[in-house]
Amino acid sequence: MLNILENIGHIVLLFFGNCGRISLFFLNSIRHGLQPPWYGRQFLAQLVQIGYFSLPVVGLTAIFTGMVLALQSYTGFSRFSAESAVATVVVLSMTRELGPVLAGLMVAGRVGAAMAAEIATMRVTEQIDALTTLSTNPLKYLVAPRILAGFIMLPALVVVADIIGVFGGYIVGVYKLGFNPANYIQQTWKYLVADDVISGLIKASVFGIIITLMGCYHGYNSARGAEGVGRATTNAVVSASILILIMNYALTALLFEK
Repeated sequence: MLNILENIGHIVLLFFGNCGRISLFFLNSIRHGLQPPWYGRQFLAQLVQIGYFSLPVVGLTAIFTGMVLALQSYTGFSRFSAESAVATVVVLSMTRELGPVLAGLMVAGRVGAAMAAEIATMRVTEQIDALTTLSTNPLKYLVAPRILAGFIMLPALVVVADIIGVFGGYIVGVYKLGFNPANYIQQTWKYLVADDVISGLIKASVFGIIITLMGCYHGYNSARGAEGVGRATTNAVVSASILILIMNYALTALLFEK
């Protein structure tokens, strides 16, 4: 019995200890990032890396999600003679939930892993120590530009994902299910309000911070050797994905609370 309680206590302490270390890492990165000098070229490079190079995977995920969503919605609603609601379900599902969450998970798998591997390799090869020796703050140079770029670019990716996903639903609805194009577009706009889109963009901003923070934190604190780099990469993707799902529920409960 005592061993069980000891293990539970160890897990709880480890959890809160990690939460504290991640919070301090984030606050220190933001604090240093707000002070000059600023590394504009590093920031622009991260904008391109996170945003532009993630467009193909986010676009493919979004369009097939919208297409499948239209098919599944039609299959369910046809049992209740409510086929006209398909367009509304597609656009609300994409803007509120599926766009931000799927884009976040895809970017976490691509960008979060790359960040963790890059920074962990710099830690292993002592490049981070070299930056400190050259009077360059690693948090300011490596971490702050990535977090800011993730905060800015993930909402932009979600806007693209929403448009492509809704277009995928339109293709299936019009060319496979036989909807009238004008009626489908009318139903798409009829019940869509600004709060639906804004809530998805708020989620995307939070997810962008989570992805870049987890990638930078696990890479920055990785163990030495190739095994440490691999473990840091895995931990970055897994922790970012889990936190995205947890924060998605928390933000949904907060934004759509009645």
